[in-house]
Amino acid sequence: MPVDDILLLAEEKMQKTEEVLVRDFTGVRTGKASPALVENIQIDVYGSVMRLREVAGITTPESRTLVIQPWDASTVGPIEKAIHKANLGLNPSVDGKIIRISMPELSEERRVEFTKIVKKMTEDGRVAIRHVRREAMDAIKKDVKAGAVTEDEGSMGEKEIQNLTDKYIAHLDGHLEKKEKEIMTV
Repeated sequence: MPVDDILLLAEEKMQKTEEVLVRDFTGVRTGKASPALVENIQIDVYGSVMRLREVAGITTPESRTLVIQPWDASTVGPIEKAIHKANLGLNPSVDGKIIRISMPELSEERRVEFTKIVKKMTEDGRVAIRHVRREAMDAIKKDVKAGAVTEDEGSMGEKEIQNLTDKYIAHLDGHLEKKEKEIMTV
């Protein structure tokens, strides 16, 4: 495989890692109500497991309130149960066919806990990016050994891989910094 293809594949994987981290960050509470906080909760309905966003509409009428409107009134109970089971520190209240969730003010202790969670997520992202780097480096070394590419091309490719790694790890760190600031802002 040519070095350019290896580089493109590595960058694509690193980009996906960054996207996953950003998506995971939306599920971490900051004090504002956000549909992303609950949309991926698994609900046991109709004999199978579905995401909350697949069985209900989720809106934020106020900055600290989430309203969940199931499309089928019979799913209110399972949705409420799943929200409790998700262990997000949320207390849903059933109001007829609607579920309301008021977001409590985050204590300093809880904010620090959430920052630890996002730091762990970021570290997992860094590990994934380093894993992509290792795979790409191994592929380049294998091609150099097989004579498919010259040693100069191989070393240039390795430098490019390292630059990509540094770039995407810096992106993750930037996302972390932004999320930490968002969490710690009262």
